[in-house]
Amino acid sequence: MNNSPSKWMIKNGIFAASHGGKSVLYGHMVIENDVITYLGEEEPADQEGMTIVDGRHQFFIPGLVNSHGHAAMSLLRGYGDDLALQVWLQEKMWPMEAKFTSDDVYTGTALSVLEMLKGGTTTFLDMYDRSERVAEVVEQSGMRAVLMRGVIGLCSEEEQNEKLNQAVQFVRDWHGKANGRITTMMSPHAPYTCPPAFIEKFVQAAHDLDVPLHTHMSETVAEVEQNVRDYGLRPVDHLEKLGVFTRPTLLAHAVHLTDEEIQKLAAHKATISHNPGSNLKLASGVARVPDLLRAGVVVSLGTDGPASNNNLDMFEEMRLAALIHKGVSGDPTAVPALEALRMGTEYGAKSVFLDNTGVFAVGMKADITSLNIDQPHFLPFTDFISHTVYSASAKDVLHVWVDGKQLIKDGVSLTLDEEKIRREAQLAFEGLLTR
Repeated sequence: MNNSPSKWMIKNGIFAASHGGKSVLYGHMVIENDVITYLGEEEPADQEGMTIVDGRHQFFIPGLVNSHGHAAMSLLRGYGDDLALQVWLQEKMWPMEAKFTSDDVYTGTALSVLEMLKGGTTTFLDMYDRSERVAEVVEQSGMRAVLMRGVIGLCSEEEQNEKLNQAVQFVRDWHGKANGRITTMMSPHAPYTCPPAFIEKFVQAAHDLDVPLHTHMSETVAEVEQNVRDYGLRPVDHLEKLGVFTRPTLLAHAVHLTDEEIQKLAAHKATISHNPGSNLKLASGVARVPDLLRAGVVVSLGTDGPASNNNLDMFEEMRLAALIHKGVSGDPTAVPALEALRMGTEYGAKSVFLDNTGVFAVGMKADITSLNIDQPHFLPFTDFISHTVYSASAKDVLHVWVDGKQLIKDGVSLTLDEEKIRREAQLAFEGLLTR
């Protein structure tokens, strides 16, 4: 990890920040160690001992939060496209994932982390197997992450218990590690891949460990119908019956919901990771995001895995979230640009139960993404929030800081060996094909 100054200032920047009713602030930000200690229009008089970062020609946003994904699946990007979810999973993904080694998980995760950091994402959630290898990448990269051992329970009771024990041990080993940048959850994969009694064991473990729960839910119509056939309940009532909502819970997708289910999720304070790109690509449907937001549900954005998206560009997810709900509802105000940006930042942090990142404010972690606005598609300088959501992409990211440490400088990683990661990822995929 590079040695960053303990006290530094971004001078003459433009910041996405609620300040005096404004969504954009022209001014200065001071960071001490890992937190923001000043943000304002007036330049601090006392600059002794500060390292100065020139903020001109840049728009600074809180680091983006990718609230649902499977990073190691970058090794399967493009391997199975234009397929329905269950066909994609059962015929393409699961057979290849069964061949993954521990090193494959590390390599695929490194590729995704590199892509995310270069694209301005400072925090990501990952549900996968061999999560200790994911944690190693996070620790080395300097990124912030919410990690868990995702568990599919379609196996013997003995294997179920082994997987559950692995998930519990991962929480014990890694929660709060990497200087607090790693937090953890318990994660049964989905109601259709985990028997009810197995999910109940995860709920109890989450209580015992005092961590949240994360699962896929109501991603497709077929999944909801299967849940009714198997258990006589739609997924929300099913998970409620199993005690899932007695813990803080993040649900991935939640595409197919009734009015009653939306109210129930709001009452339980469950949070949702909306994955518009993946849901569109797999034809899973369009989640009722405006209705969820109106009900007071915290809705964030996730890319899902890079094999069903197929990139990890959170700017694309913000734009999709702003556009598709306008188109589906016929209401151009359904998800305004500022709300889409909040879904990618502030709501993202809230959805994964982090209270120290996602917004620019004194006392918050210095997780910062800088965009190069000295480009044609940012002109004229009318509305930087609008430009960020409707015009920008991951390729516009110039600098990235996490915990006050610079991880990306002029688009180049300071903590990861890009050439090595690219080379090893290609070799890993070729190795999977020959096993």
